[in-house]
Amino acid sequence: MAKAVLVSDFDGTMTANDFYKLAVQRLLPSDALAPWEEYRAGAITHFTALQRIFGRLRATPEVLQALVQDMQPDPGLARAVADLRQAGWEIVVASAGCDWYIRQVLAQVGVVLDVHANPGEHVLPEGSLRMDAPEESPFYCLETGVDKAAIVRFHQDRGARVAFAGDGFADLPAALAAAPGLRFARADLAAILDKRREAYRPFAVWSDIARALLAGEAAS
Repeated sequence: MAKAVLVSDFDGTMTANDFYKLAVQRLLPSDALAPWEEYRAGAITHFTALQRIFGRLRATPEVLQALVQDMQPDPGLARAVADLRQAGWEIVVASAGCDWYIRQVLAQVGVVLDVHANPGEHVLPEGSLRMDAPEESPFYCLETGVDKAAIVRFHQDRGARVAFAGDGFADLPAALAAAPGLRFARADLAAILDKRREAYRPFAVWSDIARALLAGEAAS
């Protein structure tokens, strides 16, 4: 069991762009974000919102591959992962998105990580992206499909020093489960932590987190 674990969100955290946002901007009609607005209003779950958005896609494999390419993973990702592992850190991806594109992005940059995300597949010939709930996972939850906070606590309960990194509203419970000095945030997550007056460490790209941890700047 690793003594130090970095649990990281994927879309918008390890990458510059979220897959669902690219899909909405390029492939879907103007009302495509209606499920997301319903989620923000508390009418449906985060999982249901993404599932409905992905289900409306009608795209060829080539078109979806272009979206995957344009997620823009941190150029320093592979080096940062290697450096963290050399220093004894385990890296775990915890995402409320779909593993269909996450694994492709990681493969493109030559990185193999433990991934907890919602399973999915590109359904042909209709061209939708089907996302299912990981109901057999020990970290399954109704709201997001994957309970990121439960993953943080799982490693904490085994005595690990656990850091968390994220960028979205749904990352809040996992961020709060980590010690303030091991809590990394940007974008919506940073905004909500600011509003709650909760401490965190800001980052611009994922490799910033690795540098902070390796420099010993994050205190437990």
